[in-house]
Amino acid sequence: MAQPDCKKIFFENLSGAGKAIAVLTSGGDAQGMNAAVRAVVRMGIYVGAKVYFIREGYQGMVDGGDNIKEASWESVSSMLQVGGTVIGSARCKEFRTHEGRLKAAHNLVQRGITNLCVIGGDGSLTGANLFREEWSGLLGELVEQGLIDSDASQKYSALHIVGMVGSIDNDFCGTDMTIGTDSALHRIIEVVDAIMTTAQSHQRTFVLEVMGRHCGYLALVSALACGADWVLIPEMPPEDGWEKKMCQKLSATRSRGTRLNIIIVAEGAIDRHGKPITSSFVKDLVVKCLGFDTRVTILGHVQRGGTPSAFDRILASRMGVEAVLALLETTANTPACVVSLCGNQSVRLPLMECVQMTQEVQKAMDEKKFEDAVKLRGRSFENNLKTYKLLAHRKPESELPSSNFNVAVLNVGAPAAGMNAAVRSAVRVGISEGHKMFAVNDGFEGFYKGQIKEIKWADVGGWTGQGGSLLGTKRTLPAKHVDKIAEQMRKHNINALLIIGGFEAVECLLQLYDARATYEEFCIPMCMLPATISNNVPGTDLSIGADTALNAIVETCDRIKQSASGTKRRVFIIETMGGYCGYLASVGGLAAGADAAYIYEEPFDIRDLQANVEHLTEKMKTSIQRGLVLRNENSNENYTTDFIYQLYTEEGKGVFDCRKNVLGHMQQGGAPSPFDRNFGTKISAKAMQWISKKLVETFRQGRVFANTEDSCCLLGMRRRALVFQPVVQLKEETDFVHRIPQEQWWLKLRPLMKILAKYKTSYDVSDSGQLEHVVRNRSKESDASAAM
Repeated sequence: MAQPDCKKIFFENLSGAGKAIAVLTSGGDAQGMNAAVRAVVRMGIYVGAKVYFIREGYQGMVDGGDNIKEASWESVSSMLQVGGTVIGSARCKEFRTHEGRLKAAHNLVQRGITNLCVIGGDGSLTGANLFREEWSGLLGELVEQGLIDSDASQKYSALHIVGMVGSIDNDFCGTDMTIGTDSALHRIIEVVDAIMTTAQSHQRTFVLEVMGRHCGYLALVSALACGADWVLIPEMPPEDGWEKKMCQKLSATRSRGTRLNIIIVAEGAIDRHGKPITSSFVKDLVVKCLGFDTRVTILGHVQRGGTPSAFDRILASRMGVEAVLALLETTANTPACVVSLCGNQSVRLPLMECVQMTQEVQKAMDEKKFEDAVKLRGRSFENNLKTYKLLAHRKPESELPSSNFNVAVLNVGAPAAGMNAAVRSAVRVGISEGHKMFAVNDGFEGFYKGQIKEIKWADVGGWTGQGGSLLGTKRTLPAKHVDKIAEQMRKHNINALLIIGGFEAVECLLQLYDARATYEEFCIPMCMLPATISNNVPGTDLSIGADTALNAIVETCDRIKQSASGTKRRVFIIETMGGYCGYLASVGGLAAGADAAYIYEEPFDIRDLQANVEHLTEKMKTSIQRGLVLRNENSNENYTTDFIYQLYTEEGKGVFDCRKNVLGHMQQGGAPSPFDRNFGTKISAKAMQWISKKLVETFRQGRVFANTEDSCCLLGMRRRALVFQPVVQLKEETDFVHRIPQEQWWLKLRPLMKILAKYKTSYDVSDSGQLEHVVRNRSKESDASAAM
């Protein structure tokens, strides 16, 4: 399959020749900032611009001197995997003064810098916008003082600003995720998973305090990801009398046989009257009211540290490239913009619109308009809160609606991390909707053998953090056993089906749809959730499990590269899984800083291999010490991993030596990442709500009868939207021989990987945004942020 045609050839159409771009990090640090700096530097150099580091944030801009230095290609090598920011960050009081900004302007003009890329929070970005607004006046003062001449004032008359939000709190309106948030969630979940084992041993309650002075995103999402019993956040303080309700909930959980309780508290948590709720207060409350052995763990700056996750590296790299694009396209009349993430797409939004909405959230909280504060945080935050309430707080049996519907849930295909979180979510939402939920063990093989049993609320407790598939999963397709499956559906009176799996699940659903003509038992609502590490399911940009696999690949690549540290020059050939789908190799290559990634979708021959070897040889002659090459397992039947290893070994003699590594099933194992836990949890909840709606719509004359195309759907993320798509309509866009979609969005990221590895290539900028405006309330159907 050929690479998609580029609508514009970036290098020819958007030249940065004669321009100077400066990049700085300001305010609190966040994992992934280095990936953003690297992308800005390399993309800037690629288009012919001069790129400068401004060290120590605005303080370095004010002080000038060696704090503002030209960056080279090699100066950002080996920083992708480093946490924090290697160019330093500082809070600068002097920049808040007019005199400080005058000094900063002088330092920039001396170097011809009129393009600023600022990576920081809302305070840093607001300061940048003020600097831009004052720019012409500052230049006028510098002319009056004789520090610059009028020619320089005219030549550098406009300052262009593009912002990227680096903040672990995810407290900036206008973007679904800020750089650093996903990595912070990784740190929190690592700690929670570790604590749960010791808590279970001693039947303890743990109160965890996480960062978030004004924003409860980290607390809320980590509570969702670990299935915490209670969460306290500043945007939605608990109702008066919450202390008694929380203790009743903890006591009820213990009475059902659970050996531990987890309570997560945001550091800025307050009650309805604005009084702080501290972790120590919560601990004392539990001890006093229940007598439970209770401990407090304050995570503190652990959340800021460590290596960035795969998600943050990819997000930061995409945003860095988009920021350079935005700077090259800007004019004197273009407002300062911020590069944001909406669903799975980079967008540009007016900086001050985002800042104003962020400030409105705090204002709403100060005025105790908490419902407004939640809405202003955005649809993603609102969905997180609704989903948490739905899954964490079980209604009494008397309050549950009685639907008399039976819904079965099963896993199909290979195991994928996050499947169990999706099953837990489906079971609990189904029970909340009044359905009786049934679990099918071992996929359709277990279905026709009758391995079906009712599953209760408590049965799925603690499932979110478990890897693999606790229900069991097989690749068996239903076609050969349709009669026996229909018999089991009659026996258990199954009214709807939720299938969680990979490409096999699509084939299963198509076979069941075809079987409707013969068996009325299959004329019921059926929905599929994509869950596979290969990310090869048609109809969706992302699948449950792919993020966990990417993190496994990236962590391993980091260790492999580090193994060559201090030794002679070395190139590593890494083989990834994925069948014929090159997602893991390509996106993993981007996140790990690979020099090349060989995939089936982009055919290559011996000339390409030779060109890659020569390219690496040239790089190795400079200060670059290590090379990384990824190969998808089925990229080419003749150019195997062994062949490529031997070719590189032979051709690199005298310059570098070679090592190879086949990652294998380690990509499929391990605990699910925070992203996969939440993605699985939320799309599963959405799918169950869709099933409930379809059951009501198709219930006629005492039974469910659904035989239309739109009653047999796949729920997937497409760009900015979560969409239910009839599976029969996906047949046309699927390559069933190679088990991949015919069009794959991530192919557009491959040129980005090549550019950052110093290849001359074309880059498709057709998706690069025109400036949009902040939307306060997106419709529910177009809410891709549910995936975040």
